[in-house]
Amino acid sequence: MKPETPHLTDYMRILMGDVPWSFLLEASLRLVILYIILLAGLRLMGKRMAGQLSRTELAALVALAAGIGIPILSPDRGLVEALVIAAVVVAGQQGVARWAARRPTVEHLFQGNLTTVAADGVLQLDEMEHAVLSQERLFAQLRSESLEHLGQVHRLYMEANGTFSLVEDQEPKPGLSLIPGWDKDFRQAQPVAPGQFACLECGQVQAAPQPPPTPCPHCKACKWEPAVLVIK
Repeated sequence: MKPETPHLTDYMRILMGDVPWSFLLEASLRLVILYIILLAGLRLMGKRMAGQLSRTELAALVALAAGIGIPILSPDRGLVEALVIAAVVVAGQQGVARWAARRPTVEHLFQGNLTTVAADGVLQLDEMEHAVLSQERLFAQLRSESLEHLGQVHRLYMEANGTFSLVEDQEPKPGLSLIPGWDKDFRQAQPVAPGQFACLECGQVQAAPQPPPTPCPHCKACKWEPAVLVIK
């Protein structure tokens, strides 16, 4: 039998598909049950699932949500399959977490390593490129920590889960401004360090009476601007 050709004006088909109105009540009941299963799965996978997720935890969460989501809208699917999928995902995640906890090499394989993206006021451009981290995103992170220039940074680490850890320099040095160039009022309010120029690419500061004509010794870039100090 040739299937019926769908019509754009068939509003009941668009709204309900091929199920009766009574399936809305059943779908609501399925949603409540699967929501409880999802919460239980997250609870069993540990406290970190409620915070920052690692790669394996994110993969487990996506697999759990995808696996138990199908029966909500599919009347020909039962709930037992979703329960089995949830149990397998939870058991697999717990197994991987325990394995990684006992073997650092396994944890590094699954989670990756932390990266030093800034050290002593200088951007580590090779590490940033490897982490696919732009200068603007890094500057935005530092501005969110209420920093004004790179000279205030002792170390900035990018953790394996993509978060940042900042160690501020207790004795800030002159550095490259973190303030966007279009914010001219703020930029003009920053005091300039006399005879100090910062590389626009990496933040390396070099002493000179005027912008150095030579490339930056750290990144070989040739663009400089006056290094700044903290606004008091």
